[in-house]
Parts: sequence; structure tokens; C-alpha cells
Amino acid sequence: MQDGRAPRIKNRAPAAIQITAEQLLREAQERQDTSFRAPKQRVEDYEELHEYRGRKRKEYEERIRRTRGNIKEWLQYANWEASQNEFARSRSVFERALDVDPRDIKLWLSYTEMELKNRNVQHSRNLYDRAVTQLPRVDQLWFKYAYLEELLQNVSGARQVFERWMQWEPDDKAWQAYIKLEERYNEPDRASAIYERWVGVRPDPRVWVKWGKFEEERQRADKAREVFQTALEFFGDDEEQVEKAQAVFSAFAKMETRLKEYERARVIYKFALSRIPRSKSAGLYAAYTKFEKQHGTRTTLENTVLGKRRIQYEEELSHDGRNYDVWFDYARLEEGAYQDLLAEGATPEEEEASIARIREVYERAVAQLPPGNEKRHWRRYIFLWLDYALFEEIETKDYNRTREIYKTALQVVPHKVFTFAKLWLMYAKFEIRRLELKAARKLLGASIGMCPKEKLFKGYIEIEIELREFDNARKLYEKYLEYDPSNSSAWIKFAELESQLQDFPRTRAIYELAVGQNTLSMPEILWKAYIDFEVEEGERESARALYERLVGISGHVKVWISYALFEAEPMPIPRAEREDEDEDEEDEEKETPTTPGDPILARKIFQRGYDDLKGKGLKNERVVLLNVWKTFEESHGTADDVQKIQGMMPIVGKKRFVDPETGQTVEDHDLIFADDERDNNPKAYNFLQNALAWAAVKKTGQAAPLSGFTAAANTAHPTDDAKSDVASSDGGDD
Repeated sequence: MQDGRAPRIKNRAPAAIQITAEQLLREAQERQDTSFRAPKQRVEDYEELHEYRGRKRKEYEERIRRTRGNIKEWLQYANWEASQNEFARSRSVFERALDVDPRDIKLWLSYTEMELKNRNVQHSRNLYDRAVTQLPRVDQLWFKYAYLEELLQNVSGARQVFERWMQWEPDDKAWQAYIKLEERYNEPDRASAIYERWVGVRPDPRVWVKWGKFEEERQRADKAREVFQTALEFFGDDEEQVEKAQAVFSAFAKMETRLKEYERARVIYKFALSRIPRSKSAGLYAAYTKFEKQHGTRTTLENTVLGKRRIQYEEELSHDGRNYDVWFDYARLEEGAYQDLLAEGATPEEEEASIARIREVYERAVAQLPPGNEKRHWRRYIFLWLDYALFEEIETKDYNRTREIYKTALQVVPHKVFTFAKLWLMYAKFEIRRLELKAARKLLGASIGMCPKEKLFKGYIEIEIELREFDNARKLYEKYLEYDPSNSSAWIKFAELESQLQDFPRTRAIYELAVGQNTLSMPEILWKAYIDFEVEEGERESARALYERLVGISGHVKVWISYALFEAEPMPIPRAEREDEDEDEEDEEKETPTTPGDPILARKIFQRGYDDLKGKGLKNERVVLLNVWKTFEESHGTADDVQKIQGMMPIVGKKRFVDPETGQTVEDHDLIFADDERDNNPKAYNFLQNALAWAAVKKTGQAAPLSGFTAAANTAHPTDDAKSDVASSDGGDD
């Protein structure tokens, strides 16, 4: 019987396994039957595709209508259009979104990312330009803009981006990025100028220190000192400012220490400590104490530095005896100790002991031969021999030992596999310094015979020229060219040597032999050098003949442009006439007389080049030539001449053709030249005349005479949408 009471719970302990609400929901989702899930839609033909796209667009438009301020909806819409390869629609959506919130950074980044993914580089540039103009304080946009230009190898463009950015005086990361850009492209002077502007905007001690270290790293110690001195003058004598400048004092002193200017470093430390209270200069005082321990006395130097460093190097070498960087550091340590001994006036016994330690280090180092016969393993090793030889020659002046070191090094290197030109040349220069010219020539001759190499030829020839042995240099150039007749630089250097020796017939003969070679590494620089030589000699006819030969061989647009500009520029009178005039005139400095150029002849060359490129069907090259031609006419011609060239400029139109793979009619942009249309398709040419004139009237609202293709082309810019629509309305392949 039930008495109506609640059942009694016997076990009130918690369950062994606890189940959470999240676990219940996750299990319910995992166990959901697939029959209740929405089926995936599969598009079978273009009709279904259009229906699908229309439905999706309607959904997206409805969503952004309801939540217009939600940028996430706009991004989904635009990215979906891009995924459908509807880039024009995607751009339209992005532009509409920018109208809603033009300061949304994520929107700008997504827009540019879409363009970059589809390789629309120019669109991305324009977007970044708009973004940084509207949001100049957003560093991320500037960084991405500069990175894009550098990625495209447009260094000047990246530099312009940074210059625009620096006008807003951004934070330190921006300045540092600009400096790193200049360092990557080996422009230290530009980087130094940026540092100067940086400290002008933000004169913090760390900025001054960075600038000083930069100048030191580029081995401009005087400039680095000037930077630190300017910084100290800037902070002045005020106690609070001097406290801020502790980093500058410390960096300045450490730089002088690295440069081994110990007295300078000591003066800097003392000057700083005299102006800063001891309670606030604990770090600077510790650095000064360490400095005195290192460079105060010989005993301190030996005990506190050399001993510890020797133990450290020996330990590292016990693990890897072929760590040549450690050997270099070890040898420099011992050489530095030797120099300190000499500076302190050590006894001869101490000097001999120090030299013996240095020789022991070098001997142990060179005994560690690299593994195998791969040159990359030998590059650092061979410099141990060179440093060893230089030490014996410069410091100990033991020339016989130096000679033996060079000979042993040459015996170690497997010359049949690879060689080191620097080793041969340094050995030869050592013999020359010892006035053993015969031994040096014999050595270099053996190197060329055993393992000919470009650097060996260049170094040997340079030595002979410095010795004024020009006949030997000629023979070496002949052997050099027999070894590598395709080396254009060698031909040019040979010809320049003869030109400097005033042997102009030999110079021309060398150039003729060079241009007659079947294969050349860089024929363009050889032809340019030959032409420049004739120009310097004032031989216009000879230079003109060379240009004619070159355009016959190459026909490149740059050759035509150079040829035409050559005819328009003045050039010196022939050398023979100059020498006659110099004999008649007094010894006064006068400008070299010149003969004027011929703009008419230059104009004919431009026309010939244009016709040649037109015959070859090269459109982009014709545009390049026309741009230069127009600039030329602006300087040398009349307004009618400039208008004529402007009329020859092409317009950008749409070209329709049938894709052989899909069978569909597609459109592509093409350059349309007036003379091409007039010659190939007169009907389309007349139609374009009238259509472009109509587009011009529609845009300006004024009637314009149908003066032909040129007038209409000059009225509207080639990139206008109206022009593209008119050009594409022809319907044919032209």
C-alpha cells in the first residue's frame, strides 16, 4: 500500500560521472540523423546558376537593407561576389559599404585583399592610396601599402609611400621600417638622412643611440662621434636632461671602446659621472668599473678578460674544431693582447711569448682542414691562412715565414677542383712589396695556366697597369679573351685601356672584334660602350653607322629612342680638330667645342622606329616610343608637332573574340592606334571617329567638329568608360 509519502532517497552521494548541459547538447548534435539536415544544392547548368546567383543576391540585398550598418554582412556579400568571379559586382558592393562606413579598417583590408588575391595590382595600389589618404593614422594600412610596392620591386614607389607617411610624424616603428628599407637596398646615406629627420621629430635618447650605432656599423666613426656630440649638446647641462642622456653617454663610451679609443672612452665616462649624481647613475658607474678592469692595466686585462675568454674558446673548440668563427675570434683575442703589450711597453720576452701564442692559435686553426672538396666549406678556412700571413708580414715582419705560409696555403687548396683568386693575388702583391716582380709574374702566370678564373685575370691585369707595363696588360687581355670570348666587360676594359693610351685605331679594332662575336654575355653594354667611344671622339658619322648596324640587328625600342636622341644632342668636335685648336690657343681652361644636333634627323629616326615597330606588331613598344617622341617635340618642336604626336597615341578599347575552349564571346582590353584602324579597317575607323566625337559631346555638353580620330581621341581620356564602351561597340575582332 502507498501511504502518499514521497519515496525516500537512500544514497545521497554525487554520481560518479557528472554530465553537463554542454555535453548533452553536443551529443544531441552528433547523434542527429542526417535525414533531417538540409540537402546540398548542386548546380547543373547555367540557368540554374543564374537562378542561384539571383536568389543569393536577393538574400544579401535584403539582409544589408535590414542591417545597413553591419559591415560583416557587406563583407560576406562582397566576398561571395568575388568567389563567383563577379569582380565588378564585388567592387560595387565594397564601394557601397565604404559609403556606409569609410573609416572601417577591416573593410579596407578585405577590399584590397580581394584585389590582390585576383592579381589586380593596380586596383590594390589605388585602394591603398585612398585608404591612407582617408585614414593616415592607421599604421597597418601604410605598412601593407609599402610592403606591396616593395614586393613588386618598386623600391622608388615604396620610398614615396614612406615619405608620405613620415609627413604625419608616425611612431618609431614606422621610422625604423623606413630605415630598414634603405638598408635592404644598400642606401646608407638615405638611411642616415632619415635618422636625422627622426631625431628632429622625436629626440629621445634611444633614437640618438640607434643613429650613432648605425653610423658605427657602416664604419663611419667620425660621423658617429658627431651624432653623439650633437645629442649631448641637445640635452645641455640641465640635470634632469643629463639624467635622460645616460644611454647616450654609455653608448658613446662603448663605441670608443670598440674602436680602441680608450682615452676617449675614459674621458666620456668621467664627464658623465661628474654631471650625474652617483645615486642615479649606478648602471653607468658599473659600466665604467668594468671598463677600467678591462683596459686599465695589463694585469687586470690578462686576469679578467683574456683568461676567461681563452677558457671559453677552448671549450667551444673542444666540441667542434672546425668552427672557424671561433678560431677567428681566438686569434683576434691574442692579437689584441699583443697590441696592448706593445702599447704598455712590454719586455722582449713578453712580446715573444705573446707572438708564440698567436702562432700556436693560427697553426692549430689551419690544421683543421674542411671536410670534402666543396668550396663553400673552404671559404672561411682560407681566410685563416690570409690573416696568418698578414700578421707575420705586418706585425712580426718575418717575410720568409710569410712566404712559407702562402706557399703552404697554395699546396693545401685543391686547385683542380676549385681555387681562390684572392690567395693568389695576395701572394703576388706580397712579392711585389718585396720587389720580387719576376716571382710575382711567375706566380700569377702559373695560376692562370693551372686554374684560369675571371678574378685572376682582372687582378693580374690591374697589377700590370699599376706597374705601367701596358704591353703585358695587352697580352693578358688577349689570353683573357681567348679564355672567355663572350665576356663583354673584358672587351670593354681592353678597349678602354687602348683609348687611355691614345691608340684609337686599336680601340676601334677591339670593338669591331667584340661586336663580331657569335655569343656575348651582355651585348647591349658592349654596343653602348662602342657608341659612347665614338661620341667622345666626336665621330658622329661613325656613331651613326653603329646605330644603323644596331637597329638592323636588334630593332629594340630603346635602341631607336637612343638613336633619335643621339641625333638631336650636340657632341664634341673630332679629336683631331680639337688638338689643332689647342695648339693655336693659349693654355686656358675652356669648354670643349661641340657640334649641334639635328632635330629634323632625329624626328626622321623616330618615324623610322615607329614604322619598324608597327610592322612588327609591337603595340606597347610603340606607346613607349611615342611618349619619348612627344617629350622630344615639347623641347625641340612646335605646338603642331606635339599635337601630331598626341594624335598618334592609342586609345584603350575592348576587343571581342571567341574563346576556342569555351566557345563564348569574351572581351579584353586592347590598344587601338588610329593609323592601324585607318589602314586595316576603314569602316571601323570612320565609325570610331563619329562615336568618339559623340562621346566627347556627351561628356562636355558642347558640339565638336568631326575632325577625325585624333580630335576625338584628344577630347576624352583613354581610360574613360564612355570611350571603352564606344570602342567595344564595333562588334568585330578589330
